[in-house]
Amino acid sequence: MTPRERAEQREDRFLHPMATRSAATRGRERPEDRCTVRMEFQRDRDRIVHSKSFRRLSRKTQVFLNPDGDHYRTRMTHTLEVTQIARTIARALHLNEDLVEAIALGHDLGHTPFGHSGEAVLNKVSRNGFHHAVQSLRVVEHVESGGEGLNLTWEVRDGILRHTKGKGPILTRNPDALPATLEGQIVRLSDILAYVNHDLEDALRANLLSEADIPPEVVRHLGATHRERIGNLILSVIESTDLEREPIVLLSDAAHETLVLLRNYLYEHCYDHPTVRVEFEKAERLLRDLWTIFSEKRQWTGLEGEFTEEKLVDYLAGMTDRYAIRKWESLFVPQSWFVKA
Repeated sequence: MTPRERAEQREDRFLHPMATRSAATRGRERPEDRCTVRMEFQRDRDRIVHSKSFRRLSRKTQVFLNPDGDHYRTRMTHTLEVTQIARTIARALHLNEDLVEAIALGHDLGHTPFGHSGEAVLNKVSRNGFHHAVQSLRVVEHVESGGEGLNLTWEVRDGILRHTKGKGPILTRNPDALPATLEGQIVRLSDILAYVNHDLEDALRANLLSEADIPPEVVRHLGATHRERIGNLILSVIESTDLEREPIVLLSDAAHETLVLLRNYLYEHCYDHPTVRVEFEKAERLLRDLWTIFSEKRQWTGLEGEFTEEKLVDYLAGMTDRYAIRKWESLFVPQSWFVKA
C-alpha cells in the first residue's frame, strides 16, 4: 500500500461523512496518474504555492496602496490569513483541510494590482467585463504553466470560482451562489472573516480610524481586539454549523448581523476614505493609460502569439503594483538619454 493510499484510508475513517474525500474527486480536465505520496488536493495546493501568480500576490495591494510601513496587509498575507482561518474551521468540523487549503491559497490568484480599484478599471474597459474570481479560475485553467494551466481538480476550481460575495449576502442558501463542497463554503466565509478584521486593524494602524470609532455593537458581540474578534467569529461558525441538520456552513444570528454591520462600516469609513480614494484614483488612471497604450501599440506588450483582448487582460491583471508603476513610468515619463561620441 502506498503512502497516498494509507492517507486516503485515514481520511475515510476520520472525516465527517459529508466531507469531500480526495479519492472521490470528480477529477481533472486532463487525466493524470495518481501520485504515490500525495493525495489529490495536496497536489493542487503544491501547484498553487509553486505558481508564479501566487508569488506575485506579495506585491499586490490589499487595501492600502504603497503604504509607508512593513506591517500592512498585502494580497499574499490576506490569502494566508484566509487559509489559517479556513483550516481551523475545517479541522473542528472534521472536513477536508487539504481541500480547504488549496481553495484558500488559490482564491485570489487572478486579482489585479491596486486591489478592487484595479478590478473596477478592467471591468469597465474590457468588453467581457472582469471579476477577480473568474480571472482566478482562468489563471489556474489557462494562464499558468505557459498557457497549460495547473490542471487542478474540479472541487478546487469550483471553490475558487465561487468564493466571492462582494457586497452581496454573507450567508445564503442559494445553491447557485454557494460552492458545491462544504470545504468551499468554509473558504467563502473565511474570506470575509479575514478581510473585515485585518482591514479594520490596518485602518487603525494608518490612523484612518481610532479605537473609539469602532461601532460599539462590534466590541460588544465580537470583542475589543483583533484576536478576540477573529476567535469569536471562528467559534461562532463552528458552533452554529450543524451538518447533521443542514449541509451548510453558518454563523450565529448575532455574529452575522455584527459582521454585516462591520463590513458596511468599513465600506463607508475605510474603503471610501478620501486618503485611500485619492491614491486609488491615481492607480485607476495608470491602468487606463496602460490599457490604452497597449491596445494601440500591441507590440509593446511583448506578448507572444496572436494578440487578443483576453491576453491583454491577463497581462494587466497579472501585474504587481510595482511592476505596473514602473511600466507606466517607462512609457509616459521622459527618460534621461545621451548620444555616444
